[in-house]
This record gives sequence, structure tokens and C-alpha cells, in this order.
Amino acid sequence: MRYADWLPIIVTIAQEAGALLRQGWGAVTQITYKGEVNLVTEYDLRAEEIIVRALRQRFPQIAIYAEEQGGGDPTGWEQPTWLIDPLDGTTNFAHGFPAFAVSIALVAEGEPVLGVIYDPLLDETFAARRGGGATLNDRPIHVSAVPVLDKALLATGFAYDRRTRPDNNVGHFAHFLRRCQGMRRAGAAALDLAYVACGRLDGFWELRLHPWDVAAGILLVQEAGGRVTDLEGGPRYHSGEQIVASNGLIHEEMLAVFRLGDRPEDPLLDGGA
Repeated sequence: MRYADWLPIIVTIAQEAGALLRQGWGAVTQITYKGEVNLVTEYDLRAEEIIVRALRQRFPQIAIYAEEQGGGDPTGWEQPTWLIDPLDGTTNFAHGFPAFAVSIALVAEGEPVLGVIYDPLLDETFAARRGGGATLNDRPIHVSAVPVLDKALLATGFAYDRRTRPDNNVGHFAHFLRRCQGMRRAGAAALDLAYVACGRLDGFWELRLHPWDVAAGILLVQEAGGRVTDLEGGPRYHSGEQIVASNGLIHEEMLAVFRLGDRPEDPLLDGGA
């Protein structure tokens, strides 16, 4: 079976997990913590069980790296591997905030080759295959045509260790806030990347994400005509440690902002050198 034949199967699996999340939205009763602010609900676990079980039944030869189960080296899957985030936006889900998604990707030879992001509340399915374009509910999508950062709508997020790390993205946020048309922080990186792919957002960046957060979204953006790099414009973005995604037209302007550093003080606008 070719990868192209696998995509409808992955769409169905993501939608099945999403149906569970839709039923559970507003009904969370069990919350545990993986860190000071990084929480897990019973629906993260149940949705992951649905996905893992279905993938093992259909593709028993392929390794699985799921958020709640853990896995291997997050920087180099040369052999085909599934990357699963059963509930991207868990904090939103637990609080009843309507921004969360299921994300499933297949990586091979170090690159995502299949990607699906499903929004259960809006019933929106974003899907992509390497070399086959990107779609939203089976219709082709493309990144926006906004040409300059000054007219761009951007999104970002803040890592779970933001209370203790000095490089907590607050400085980058301040710099972009002064240079773009608008900023959003919805708390679901997979959806942010999907929205860049379909043109709802013009750019996105974040620090200290994980491979399962970004793999499907990376493929969506690339197949929709956008660009994905690390903060220096390089190829070190697959791990999610640092990622910048855009429509391509504003990418160099975004990279220039990162060169100001992650401190709120702005030497170009605050009278400094």
C-alpha cells in the first residue's frame, strides 16, 4: 500500500478520536499534572488509546511515538514512525475553551510524509501528503498572500517552563507585537500551523514544542506553499524545539525580528543603539 492510500485511513482514525473529544468537551473529571502547569485529562489518554490501537491493527510494522506514551529519539526517525498528539490544546480542553485538535503524522527518512489535524468542534479536517498538496475538508488550501509583516496576523505560544526559563518568548512576543498587524495566542500549536497552511494566519512561531506537536503541521504548511525553518532560518525545526512557519513572503522579516533576541527591550524602537 502506498502512502497516498494511507491518508484516508488516518483521517478516519483522527476523526474517531475527535468524536470522543467532542463528547468529552465540558465534561472533564480527571486531571493530572506532568509538570507545574502541564496537565493531562482522561480524554488525552482515551483518545490516544483509540489512535494507537487503530494504527497497530492497520500498520503493525510501523513504530509509534505518542505524547502520553513517549518513544525514541525526537530528532531522527529514519524508519517510518507515527507521531501522535491525541489532544493538542489540553489546557483549553480542560477549561472549556474551544481550541483543540487531534494531530497524527507519519515521518520517514527524517521528514513528515503524511499529516492530519482534526478540529472536532468545527469538524474541520486538515490533511496533507508529501508531494500531494494540502486540503481542508477535501478542498485544496494555500497559504496567504500577505506580503509584509506590517500587514500580517501572527500566532505564537509559551512553553510550560515559561515561569523559570529566561528565554520564555516574552521578548519575541513584544518585538512582533510592535511590528505586525495583530497577534493571537490560542494555545494549540497544531491548529496554529494548520491555520497558516489555509491562510487564516500569515505566520507562527514557538519554542520548546515537541515533534508530535508540529510534524503534521509542518507538512501542511509546506504542501500549502509556505515555509518552515528554525529561528535562524535553518533546518532544525522537526523536534519542535524552535519553529517558524509562514506564508513564505514574510519569513525573512520574521527571522530578522528574532535577531533582536528574547528580551522585551527593543533597541530599534526604544532609543537604543
